[in-house]
Amino acid sequence: MSLRRLIPCLLVLALAPAVGNAQLRPARLSRSARDSTIPIDTARARLLYVGVRKEELPQGDFEALARAKVVTDSIQRARLAGIVDYRHVTYRSSDALEIPAYLFQPLPGAKVTKHAALVWVHGGVHGDWNETMLPFVIEAVKRGYVVITPDYRGSAGYGKEFYNAIDYGGREVDDVIASAAYLKTLPQVDTGRVGIMGWSHGAYIAALAVMREQHPFRSAATVVPVTNLVFRLSWKGPVYAQDFAAEPTIGGLPFEKHAEYVARSPLYQVDRLQVPLMVHFATNDSNVNWEEAQQLVDALRARKPKLAEVKVYTNPPPGDDGAGHSFSRRVDKVTLLRNDSPEQVDSWKLTWAFFEKTLAARKPGA
Repeated sequence: MSLRRLIPCLLVLALAPAVGNAQLRPARLSRSARDSTIPIDTARARLLYVGVRKEELPQGDFEALARAKVVTDSIQRARLAGIVDYRHVTYRSSDALEIPAYLFQPLPGAKVTKHAALVWVHGGVHGDWNETMLPFVIEAVKRGYVVITPDYRGSAGYGKEFYNAIDYGGREVDDVIASAAYLKTLPQVDTGRVGIMGWSHGAYIAALAVMREQHPFRSAATVVPVTNLVFRLSWKGPVYAQDFAAEPTIGGLPFEKHAEYVARSPLYQVDRLQVPLMVHFATNDSNVNWEEAQQLVDALRARKPKLAEVKVYTNPPPGDDGAGHSFSRRVDKVTLLRNDSPEQVDSWKLTWAFFEKTLAARKPGA
């Protein structure tokens, strides 16, 4: 056949009705049809199930948690006697909820009459402040800082109602910010020199606090902070996600409540940062995995290089978690003394230098 006679034939084939081609393809079952013909793996369905109702929030042993809190109080009171002015205080959050906290300050009679202050934020989903941080808080007070450590809503040891009030990345941040207002009622605190520091979940709260448009902090130090909840929940899986999805202020997973999870993730708030921020990560962290941490590292280095002081420790000696997540919180649980590694020493050295610089007393007129 000549080329001239072949071209019309090719055109006919090219322009043939789509329905003709469709008849050549095997029919596809609709989603509902597939669901009705393929048996559901019920074991896997149970494994993947994540509830969104408040009553599906994971619960704790509230009596045991309350007893543990009493032990923490007694240990801290005994260990700090004659060294630190130690008190268990309460203050009101922005919605009037009463928030318990520990206050650590230099003993009366110190030469300095006005002290810089630090808000230290504990980690853990349903964690609380405990005695394992004592060697570090003692050092802070010896350096002249007043330290307050809020047990924000959702913290353990204060009963079921307070525990279930958890609001991850939401009103818990308000609770922590409100502690700075309490500090400013103390005559010994220099109200213009207040910083914030946290670890893990606490570092996440500290980062979110200083990424708000209005906050009371001159600077923030964060060690192994949670960075991106959208990524994190997919990485950690359904058991971990349950703590978030069933919170009434969230009420779903990231694909259902995308805007809510974005708003609660420091990674997506970097452009709001207006004060100095120190961030330390460990590459062998099995909680805030490097794949999550690197996202914030890259964002800060790229978009806030003048404000962010970022350091990544390569495979530091692990802490109690058996990995790098607690690399700078290595403490002997019996003696409550520091169990230093070179990386822990370095991290704290940089932390104190950071606060000495960012919370330095301003000269008159500065």
